[in-house]
Amino acid sequence: MLRKISILSIIGLIILTIFVKNHTKKLDEKIFSIKENIIYLNSIKELAQLDHDYLSSPEKLLELHNLYFVDELIHSSRENIKNISNIEQINMKNIDKNIDE
Repeated sequence: MLRKISILSIIGLIILTIFVKNHTKKLDEKIFSIKENIIYLNSIKELAQLDHDYLSSPEKLLELHNLYFVDELIHSSRENIKNISNIEQINMKNIDKNIDE
């Protein structure tokens, strides 16, 4: 009788250990996946922050303006700006005339 109880206890403990081990393994996999996602999202956040800091500083904006757009940008009033939904609406003669002004 004592022998049967001890064998059943051992088998019960083995089964309980198997369930606990499987559950722990699944939790570890979820934790690893979440940590990897956090690392990835942090790297994207850092790159976005770097882009924002680099491009939004007034000195950098002025430097980029002077480097790329010194003679290309012209002032135009809001009334002269039109929405173009089709490329065929673009009239190259009007563009050349606006640039000369």
